[in-house]
Amino acid sequence: MTRAAGRPLIVGSGIAGLYVALRCRDLGLRPTVLTKGRLEESNTRYAQGGIAAAIGSDDSPALHLADTVRAGAGLVNRAAARVLTQEAPARIADLVRLGVPFDTVEGRIALAREAAHSRDRLLHAGGDATGLSIEETLKRRVLEGGIDVRERRVLRSIRLGGKGGVQATFSDPAGRGVEVEEDRPLVLATGGAGSLFLQSSNPSVATGEGVAIAFRAGAEVGDLEFVQFHPTAFAREGAPRFLITEALRGEGAVLRNEAGERFMLGVHPDAELAPRDVVARAITGEIARSGQSHVYLDATRLGRDRLFARFPSVSNFLLTFDLDPSRDLVPVAPVAHYMIGGVVTDLEGRTTLRGLYAAGEVAATGVHGANRLGSNSLIEGLVFGERVARQLARPTPGAPAPAERLLRIAPVPGLGREGEPRLVEEIRTLLWEEVGIVRTGPELSRALARFEEIAREAEPTREGQLAGPTANAALTATLIARAALERKESRGAHYRSDHPRPLAAWRRHVHLRRRERAA
Repeated sequence: MTRAAGRPLIVGSGIAGLYVALRCRDLGLRPTVLTKGRLEESNTRYAQGGIAAAIGSDDSPALHLADTVRAGAGLVNRAAARVLTQEAPARIADLVRLGVPFDTVEGRIALAREAAHSRDRLLHAGGDATGLSIEETLKRRVLEGGIDVRERRVLRSIRLGGKGGVQATFSDPAGRGVEVEEDRPLVLATGGAGSLFLQSSNPSVATGEGVAIAFRAGAEVGDLEFVQFHPTAFAREGAPRFLITEALRGEGAVLRNEAGERFMLGVHPDAELAPRDVVARAITGEIARSGQSHVYLDATRLGRDRLFARFPSVSNFLLTFDLDPSRDLVPVAPVAHYMIGGVVTDLEGRTTLRGLYAAGEVAATGVHGANRLGSNSLIEGLVFGERVARQLARPTPGAPAPAERLLRIAPVPGLGREGEPRLVEEIRTLLWEEVGIVRTGPELSRALARFEEIAREAEPTREGQLAGPTANAALTATLIARAALERKESRGAHYRSDHPRPLAAWRRHVHLRRRERAA
């Protein structure tokens, strides 16, 4: 192993990034973690619903696999899903060893269920503070282990290196203090792009720049049309879009419209426990019919003691708005939540660019297919993070298989203009309104044309010029809209009212790669 290969750069500090760093250290490497905000600021911190693994006496990896495949609407990579479900119990054991305080009953880890799971297999920590507990534990272990951590470092560009690594350029969030790391393996763990949508459950750091930067460097991206919208976020004017965990519905909470009716009973046999895309579209329909901005979650029959013991984060948040979930109906509406697609990888986390790896929400492993099974996201970061770390320590030949369908997007020359927050807000609004829960061809075409126009204005054009937030947002939005326009059917999290049914001809993936400029 070369000296550079033993010093991987890990960009991002959610569950995938921190776990890769810890495992790299265990395997004798010297990792560096760079994160654009504080070490603990990531989507992981806000994950309420739990982490899935088949550790119950009536459960098995085979059952977990069957549920994952069923939820994925015909597009799950079975090999990846098999890896996920078979290796999940061992990764949970790792978290226990690291000190994650999972909830227990009579000395045994407590297990719960949510929509589309056939068994109780969700582990929680601190009730609905699972992500926070995991994040804090991993953060503590990283700091105790003396791993090199650099906060407020924003990845700006990557280029292929000459010795099996990449050249990575970083700066502070304002674009100053540029640093270049030469010829080191780089692990993208930058998370998703949820906050590019106007209504989102994600923190502001989830802007999808990992996808944009990897694509710009020539990496293949895929499945970007599949954006999962969480059905129930707190919906009050001026309040944050705080996630109201699906586990509440798993415990018996129900959805009601303005008239007090349980409208999900007439939508799906599983009612409130239908797949997330079904529930999100049903709520959107009720909102459109009523002219209101929300529907209601009714958890009153669960009782105050149970609610505050089982869901302390949600219950205490609602109290700050003078709502007691044991007594009051909670206004909720869907928000952008999870990016199913991303940078295409193989089962070892290798992308199509030598020396570049990806893990967690930024990666497209194919494990989720067209619709993620709830609570598979945190465990995905661990399972494939482990594989990335092992690959870094003991590299083996290989690369992702060629795409079944590959579109090549021409680079757009432009003026390199930056510093206009209004353009990013326009992108967020267009993504929400025209590339959102329900899509149509004309809306997608309009949004795509505008994203490309913004990209032409913002994309770097000179050698050495660094892309800024507007350029990255416009490029990521362009890729999402392009993939959604290409997929002329409805499948999983992607729903087009002008093509409302899934089609056998579309049981394939949309992969995108940059086309080089003509000489």
